[in-house]
Amino acid sequence: MNPKFPSSDRRTFLKTGGVAAAALLTQGAIAETSRTLPPLPVNANTRAAMPTRNLGKTGYKVGIFSLGGQAALEKPANFDIAVPIIERALDLGVNYIDTSSIYGGPERWSEQYVGRVMKTRRNDAFLATKTKERTRDGSLRMIEKSLQLLNTDHVDLWQLHDVGLPEDVDAIFAKGGAMEALIEMHDQKVVRFLGVTGHYRPEALIDTVNRYNFDTILMAMNAADTHIHSFTDKLLPLVVEKQMGIIGMKVPSRGRLLASWTPPSLDAQRHSWEGSAIAHRPGVMTMKDAMRFTLSHPVSTVIIGCDNIAQLEENVHIARDFTPLSNSQMAALNDLAAPVAEQSLFFRFTDRSKG
Repeated sequence: MNPKFPSSDRRTFLKTGGVAAAALLTQGAIAETSRTLPPLPVNANTRAAMPTRNLGKTGYKVGIFSLGGQAALEKPANFDIAVPIIERALDLGVNYIDTSSIYGGPERWSEQYVGRVMKTRRNDAFLATKTKERTRDGSLRMIEKSLQLLNTDHVDLWQLHDVGLPEDVDAIFAKGGAMEALIEMHDQKVVRFLGVTGHYRPEALIDTVNRYNFDTILMAMNAADTHIHSFTDKLLPLVVEKQMGIIGMKVPSRGRLLASWTPPSLDAQRHSWEGSAIAHRPGVMTMKDAMRFTLSHPVSTVIIGCDNIAQLEENVHIARDFTPLSNSQMAALNDLAAPVAEQSLFFRFTDRSKG
C-alpha cells in the first residue's frame, strides 16, 4: 500500500514507547517487524453456500452475506445466544465477520463473543474490527484490547469507525491522529488491510477516501438511501472508481425498513439510538427485497446483525438464491421506501454534538 499520508514524523511501533505499545509487547501480541501474516482465511463451506465477490483489490473472495457484530452480538452477557450464531454462520459458509471496539459498551461484548469462536476457528473468517478513537494513542489502546478479546495476533481489516463530520476527518489525519496508528499497525503486520466506515453524511467519507488509499469502505446502503443525504448517488461512484472493497450496512435498518417490523413504544424509541427519527409505522418490504436491493449495487458483501439463528439462516438462504434486480425493480423499491425513508435512515438524524 502506498499511503497518501505524510510520513515525516512516523516512527515504527516497536520504538514508540507509551502504554499501548508496552502492553502489546509485554503480551507478545506483536513480534519482530519482519513478521509475516498468515495466508488469507479460507472457509471451506463458502463456495457451495453462496456467490462470492472480490473484496476490492485485497485478493479475498467474500461471500455476499456477512455477519454483523450487533443485534444479538452486542447484548450483555449473551454468550449462550451469540456464540452459537457465530458458529452456525461459519458452518453455513459465512466467511467475513464484522465487529467493533464499541459494540456492546465498555465491556466490548461483541468482540468477546467473536473472540470465543475465533479461539478455535480463526482461519474460517476474515475478521474486521474498528476504532472509534480519533487519536493515535487512543487507537493503539483499542487495537491492543481488540487483539486480546478476539483471541488473535492479527486482524484482517482495521477500520476507522463512523466518520461523519469534517472535524472527524481533520482529527484523524492530524499529527498524533488515528491515521498514524492505522498505518503503524499495517506496517507492523498487526492488521492486514485498512478501511473506513460511516453512515451519517457522504461528504466526510468522500474527503477521507480522497486523503488515503483505503482498502475498503463500510457504508450505509439501503432502499431508502437516495431520499436523504444519499451515499449511493454521491459516494458510491467514487469508491467504485477507486476499486475499494465496498461493504453495505444498514440494509434493513434495524428492521425499520421491513413490513414485519413493529415500532416500539414512543418512550422506548426516545431512549434508544434509533429514536433520532421516531417511527410511527412498520416498514414496507421483505428482508429478501432489502438484501436484493443492496446486493444489486456494486458492493462486495453486506453485513447484517442477527437476533437468532433463524434470521441468520434466512439471510444465508437469500444470499444463496440471489439474482440481481432490474433497474425498474430497484426504482420501484426505492419509491416504495419513500414514506418510511426518515425512520429507515434514523442514523442520519443523530445529534453528533452528544458524542
